Amino acid sequence: MAKIKFQGVEKRFGDVVVVEDLDFTIADREFFTFVGPSGCGKSTILNMIAGLADLSKGTIYFDETPVNGLSPGERDISMVFQSYALYPHMSIYENIAFPLRVKKQSAEVIDAEIKKLATLLGLETLLQRKPRELSGGQRQRVALGRAIIRRPRVFLMDEPLSNLDARLRIEMRAELKKLHENLQITTVYVTHDQEEAMVLSDRIAVVYQGKIQQCGHPMEVYARPMNLFVANFIGSPQINVIDGSLLKGLPAFDHVLKRFEYVDVVCGMRPTDLIFSAQNDGATLEGEVLLLEETGSDTWVDMLWKGVKIKGRARSGEEIVPGGRAFFDIPIDKVHLFDKDNKQRLSF
Repeated sequence: MAKIKFQGVEKRFGDVVVVEDLDFTIADREFFTFVGPSGCGKSTILNMIAGLADLSKGTIYFDETPVNGLSPGERDISMVFQSYALYPHMSIYENIAFPLRVKKQSAEVIDAEIKKLATLLGLETLLQRKPRELSGGQRQRVALGRAIIRRPRVFLMDEPLSNLDARLRIEMRAELKKLHENLQITTVYVTHDQEEAMVLSDRIAVVYQGKIQQCGHPMEVYARPMNLFVANFIGSPQINVIDGSLLKGLPAFDHVLKRFEYVDVVCGMRPTDLIFSAQNDGATLEGEVLLLEETGSDTWVDMLWKGVKIKGRARSGEEIVPGGRAFFDIPIDKVHLFDKDNKQRLSF
């Protein structure tokens, strides 16, 4: 196992800065996820940890040992990629055994380790098959098994579930979480799927334009986004963002907005915190219903309010209809305020 420390890490390709100013630590045995949109630099960070990409500046440590000059093999890491990268001519048994054969382990040790791992991953009945005979989820389990069997110090995963369908992704998320709890290997994960990051991780780092925008426990990042990018990226459905001027004149917001009278603000409101009703039971705001989205557990409502489209939930049992009116209040304690110019969070 290993603690991973970044000290002044930067990666450039010519004059283009891909990753800059990384100064933080991933704890020993932690499940840590870099999450962000495509092209933000998260896979480059993973490749620098693995030794597949050189650093332009700074140092990466495993525990207290610098690893900049070490090859991937010398770092004692295992990687699982987006593609399963299995050997098609080998059986599942031989695919998983391959890392141990390279290390010249005895046949008895290899057999015992594979049987133990196959039980953990639910592969007992599949060991004599070829990769082409397995489903996507089963192949990903094999790829995980091949990476795990070496018992590396660090486990690196680059979007390993992105090729699976929605149902299999949810199943494999649960498998990964259970595996980490059992094995307690320091795991660094990369994904663009913020829900996947929230479910799996002890901590997440939201990456954008090569910089870490915020790092913390998933619910901390969700509940208190430090800038507008994080607020927009984390959370599904996406947060509502409206100009603060639209809240002026609402009694509940007057004392808050007066504190920022010299700052233009934008306000973020999670759709889960806006509850719409077909009947006015004392609500102070109303708008035109544009669209309903039934998901089974929730009915999401798109509404036009003061010329801005916002999303919220229909109150249970309400007969809200497109083209009709709906009523709501904005809970002030659920509102996030950001500086309109620098996009940073404002405390109030």
